[in-house]
Amino acid sequence: FRTRTAVIKYIRNYLDSEGFLEVETPILDSKTGGAAAKPFRTHLNEMNMDLRMRIAPELYLKQLVVGGFDRVYELGKIFRNEGMDTTHNPEFTMVEFYEAYNDFEGLVTRTEDLLSGLVKQVKGSHNFKTIAAEGQEAIELDFKPPFRRLSYLGTMEEQLGHPLPKSTDADCVQALLNLCEKHQIDTDNACSYASLIDKLAGKFVEPLCVQPTFLVDQPVEISPLAKPNPDDPSITQRFELFVMGRELCNAYVELNDPDIQRSRFDEQAQIDDSEERHEKDDEFCKVLEYGLPPTVGFGCGVDRLVMLLTGQTSIREVLFYPLMKPKNAEQHIGEKPEEM
Repeated sequence: FRTRTAVIKYIRNYLDSEGFLEVETPILDSKTGGAAAKPFRTHLNEMNMDLRMRIAPELYLKQLVVGGFDRVYELGKIFRNEGMDTTHNPEFTMVEFYEAYNDFEGLVTRTEDLLSGLVKQVKGSHNFKTIAAEGQEAIELDFKPPFRRLSYLGTMEEQLGHPLPKSTDADCVQALLNLCEKHQIDTDNACSYASLIDKLAGKFVEPLCVQPTFLVDQPVEISPLAKPNPDDPSITQRFELFVMGRELCNAYVELNDPDIQRSRFDEQAQIDDSEERHEKDDEFCKVLEYGLPPTVGFGCGVDRLVMLLTGQTSIREVLFYPLMKPKNAEQHIGEKPEEM
């Protein structure tokens, strides 16, 4: 837990020293956005208004950039009504920053600078040993820049030994379903190009990322808030940093065209009607019309970062008060709230 405090302090000091302004954005709102996740819902009695707890601060932070705050960040709690396992807790800590007038390569450099400096400060060296799962042997990680890069789709095709279906193909979803079945990948009722390609990446690409590795060139379908690559509009200017096969950071050049953003939201709604899709935010699109300058954004889960640095295999070990199932939880399954 002392390491956790040291990590949070270093992140704040680094961003403050680089001219970022720490801000606070709403936790309760009538809508959610900035991530593909299911929100927690509540009700404000005074205004007879349904509210949700935030799943990401992204859209509010970008609106501050539009308002003239060129470098902003928030380090705080995020809430997602999803499954629990060794790397997921419904309430977790994340840092997000947004920086105007930077570009993709500048964002890569800043990420390497932030994380390599943090590791050296906390561990005393860019190299340290850690484990990914209970019973596994320790692996020595090297956080000295530059980090390795892998193409998201290119690496997947290399591992499969053949090209992947394109999202524009009429039978792309069925083709991906067939691939998942062939390689015994549980699709968990996934039925869109984006969700299925993500399942395949989890099988064929993410396990290759033991040392700090940037996965780059993600397709537009799984990156609705990211700017397309000018040389190939089917992929985006985005990277995910994976370490020990787990996602640590997600970052990209922000999409700042309001018309394209609206169409991206509409396309998401057509192919995915679940609560976990990116929700259309008309107010955010309206703000984009005022002009979001060229901007990059970055998000990192602090709890997973602390797990990595301390060699813990469960997120519960780095939280003072992790959510735990009550002893009598079984008797409540299937009961209505008023019965509990």
